[in-house]
Amino acid sequence: MKNNTMENSASNLSIIQALQSQAAQLLPLITYELSSRQYDEIAHQRISQQSNGSETNYQGLTRAQHPEFGSVMIKWQLSTDTNQNSFDLNHEANVLKSLMALAKNKNNMTAIAPSILAYDNPTVQILEQPHYLTIVVMPYYPSGSLAAQINSRNHSILSTQRKHHFIVQSAHLIADLHKTGWLHNDIKPSNILLDGLLPNSADNSSVMPDLLLTDFALAQRCNAISVENPAGTPAYLAPERWQGQGATVQSDIYAFGIMMVEVLMGVRPFKINKQSSDPMIDWATQHCQQPMPALPLEYSRYQCIINKVLAKRVEKRYQSMDEVLEGLEHL
Repeated sequence: MKNNTMENSASNLSIIQALQSQAAQLLPLITYELSSRQYDEIAHQRISQQSNGSETNYQGLTRAQHPEFGSVMIKWQLSTDTNQNSFDLNHEANVLKSLMALAKNKNNMTAIAPSILAYDNPTVQILEQPHYLTIVVMPYYPSGSLAAQINSRNHSILSTQRKHHFIVQSAHLIADLHKTGWLHNDIKPSNILLDGLLPNSADNSSVMPDLLLTDFALAQRCNAISVENPAGTPAYLAPERWQGQGATVQSDIYAFGIMMVEVLMGVRPFKINKQSSDPMIDWATQHCQQPMPALPLEYSRYQCIINKVLAKRVEKRYQSMDEVLEGLEHL
């Protein structure tokens, strides 16, 4: 097994240390289970912990090789709870399988998300207690995510043409997803994959990769009754979500608007102090009260679209991603 790197968002040192201790016990078990399924060159990329009452889930992201599938990315979840949480990996797998089935039934439908290469739910024994392991295997995309393309190192060398391509194709992806009856609820650059090899993308602006949506853990049916608590990434969460309203097509549109500014400018339109004592309050204030960002002259043609995707009031926002695409086409 290769050297492992672990990432997590916990800021509390004791939580991080506890997670590292758990990882030292859990990762060899995960490696054994994957090896028994013919995966090798196993490299654990990330492990995180989620607590729900008395139950604790561990989730991870692992790269590997497989004799049939080639290079793969494996999402896994380990839990003692037999009841499937609506926002767990089993839910995400079900969303992906429904999208795959739709694409199969509609031969001309463009892919929205990565395909599932393998899906398994073995029971494993840990300290004489049964644990339920969920394994979801998807292709590995070496070009990474849109987030890597627009980070501080790469954004300055992105052509205007490529930025526009990223914006338009992301809009098409979200529009297609909504037409299947699903909301994503966590639209952001790190959840958009580049499908295609870009070995020399920095100086080859003619290469325009296809994009795919990923991470459907928070996805829900468009007509479903949403949880009242704001779920998603705070930097992309629409004002009405902070005010206790449910997720809608318009909340996905708002998140797309934040991402649109980020693609054009290399930074998000709203930000908070990293040392904030109450970041959630600060994010809510930014989204609900801060004025609309004004784009510089070179991107001023996008301003009318930004004004409507980031409108504070839902009724003043675009009502569908198709309307957003019409606006982009008029440019």
